[in-house]
Formats: sequence, structure tokens, C-alpha cells
Amino acid sequence: MSGANPVRPILTAAELRRVGELLYRATGMTFGENKRYYIERRVAERVAKTGLGNTAAYLLALPALAGEMEMLVNAFTVNETYFYREEHQLKALGRAMLPGIVRNRRPGDLVRIWSLPCSSGEEPYSVAIWLLENWPMVDAWHIEIIGSDIDTTALTQAKAGRYGERALSRLPPAVRDRYFVPLSGLEWEIVDDLKESVEFRPVNLIDPMSMVRQGRFDVIFCRNLLIYFDDRSRRAAADLLFDSLNPGGYLCLGHTESMARISDRFELVRLDDAIVYRRP
Repeated sequence: MSGANPVRPILTAAELRRVGELLYRATGMTFGENKRYYIERRVAERVAKTGLGNTAAYLLALPALAGEMEMLVNAFTVNETYFYREEHQLKALGRAMLPGIVRNRRPGDLVRIWSLPCSSGEEPYSVAIWLLENWPMVDAWHIEIIGSDIDTTALTQAKAGRYGERALSRLPPAVRDRYFVPLSGLEWEIVDDLKESVEFRPVNLIDPMSMVRQGRFDVIFCRNLLIYFDDRSRRAAADLLFDSLNPGGYLCLGHTESMARISDRFELVRLDDAIVYRRP
């Protein structure tokens, strides 16, 4: 209508850029105008939670709000996952990667597996369940499984180990019944022994000190994260992942991801069940 005032967006262009800058520095993930609706919804939730009147007031107060940057980051992380996701990589883990890794080690030696990001825990717990069910040598080695994420809310959920039926839909019923206890409301909880087999730690993939503190691993699952990064962040993350692997260690990416245009430091390895990357 001619002369009508346009509806003001929840975020001005400058506010949207500011949110994008804050998230990029904190996580390496890129959020711009093409994700306006997604950004506005989540910022509006945080503005309401903090009781501040509008986005401008929220962004002004953000540096002084204890823990709020962490909550903002949590609001933007994607935690869609389920047990036995990309099962072909789990098959490759037990049939090729781990047998090759332990070939020159003695029984009882440490083998370290890292799930980063681990979201609400389905992936690292899946690794533990898969090995118990399918790798006969699992008890011969000291297997350490670490799950890490930047989303502290997701880590709290992972430690609780409670899941709905959708998350468990890919598990064979017999496997579900061995490792989960039914709760009310169609929820299931992981048995305590399995909970104790996975350790959860907050880690930021683009923070070198955060990564270095975790030590080195034999296998790293880093699936469906680099797709949210720009080229610079991907290269930085690839270098940190490389440095986090033991020589001969493996990196598993998501099925739509590739190291081909990110880093030439890894060897591409075609296994029977999966294509993975290895530190020479």
C-alpha cells in the first residue's frame, strides 16, 4: 500500500551482521542474511529469556551477561541425530580401522576414539554399543571413548542418557533391550555400565587450546560440522583435527563432506565399508 510504513524486521541488517560476527568468532560457523529467519527466531528466544526489551538492548548487554554467550551458542547448534547413524562407518571401524591400529600394539594398550561434535550423545554411545556387539577383540584393549561438543546443554543431555523412540529407531530391538531401560512416556535410558564407558567434555573445534588439551586419538568422528564453516574455518579445523590424530589415525566425516578442497595433509583411504581419511 502506497505510503504505508514497512514492517521493521526483528533484526536490522547491522544487528544481524553483529550476531553473525559473534557466532563466527565463537564457533567458526557462518550465519548471514540467507539464514535470517533461523537467526531471528533464536535471538528472539534469548531476548525473551533474558528479559531484555529488544535485540539492540540484548546485544549491548551481552558481554556483561554471565553465561549468556554460551546460551546463545547453544541456541544455534544443530543436534539432529540418532543411534547407528551412518552405520557403514561403524562397520569400517570394527572391520578395518581398529584392527589396523592395534596390529602393532599389545593387549591392554590404550585405544582412543573421539566423537566431535557429539550432540546429545547418540554417536559416541553408538560406537560403544557397536564395538560391544560386533568387535570380538573389544575386551582385549583399553578403549577410551570421548564425546565432545560446544553445546553445553547437549552435553548435559548426553550424560543423562535419556532418549525417545525416534533416536532408537535404527537399533535392533534386542540391542535396545540390552543397553536401555524403558522409562515412562516412551523414553529409554542407557544402562549405567554403558554410561560409564563414555566421557563427555566441552570442546570448541576452532579453539586450538581447547583441542590440544584433549590429547591425540586413534579415530575421530567429525560428521556434518564442517558444512557450516567457511573456507578459512574449515582449513583451521582440518589442521587441528590432523594434529589431534595419532600417526596412522583415522578421521570420519559426514557423507556429504570431503577433505579434497580443504587440506592435502590427510590420505584418502577407501575401505570396504566407508571412505575415510588417515594421518600418514
